Amino acid sequence: MPKKIIKRFLPDHQKIKQQKVLKMFGTLLHDANLWHLNRRSASGAFGLGLFFAFWPVPFQMWLAAALAIPFRVNLPLSVATVWITNPFTMPPIFYGAYLVGVAVLGQPEQEFKFQANWDWIVASLGSIGPAFLLGCFICAVFFGLAGFFGMNLLWRHSVRKAWQKRRQQRMAPFTRRM
Repeated sequence: MPKKIIKRFLPDHQKIKQQKVLKMFGTLLHDANLWHLNRRSASGAFGLGLFFAFWPVPFQMWLAAALAIPFRVNLPLSVATVWITNPFTMPPIFYGAYLVGVAVLGQPEQEFKFQANWDWIVASLGSIGPAFLLGCFICAVFFGLAGFFGMNLLWRHSVRKAWQKRRQQRMAPFTRRM
């Protein structure tokens, strides 16, 4: 079941290979394992994508793509998973990461008003930066691992259910005779 759902939402790998941004990876994109969808590649890609989703950098997709290649996990899924943090979800996710950092460091929560300019970002790194960056790192590791193991368990569960369904279908003619 996860394979069918994931395949429905992922774009065609030929279209992805033609993207100008991915041209920097050259012939590395010709590895079939980057486009194959199985339990190992899906769980690794999901974990990798979630790991980079919590990085507060503007080039998260490039990082996910760059590491999907040496880890040989599904490249489109790792890049797509990064979009869990999008312009609508970033504020609550990164605020939650900041709260995690505050809790770990034992600091009081500081009140701040976000401003979308470079001066505010530089000034804020001194005050809220350490707690925010630590919280982002902790959340990235936690959710990356949770995504990896969660997808792995979900995949195994769906395969087990499919096997059970097939076994019941094979056994159905024999149970009717009895």
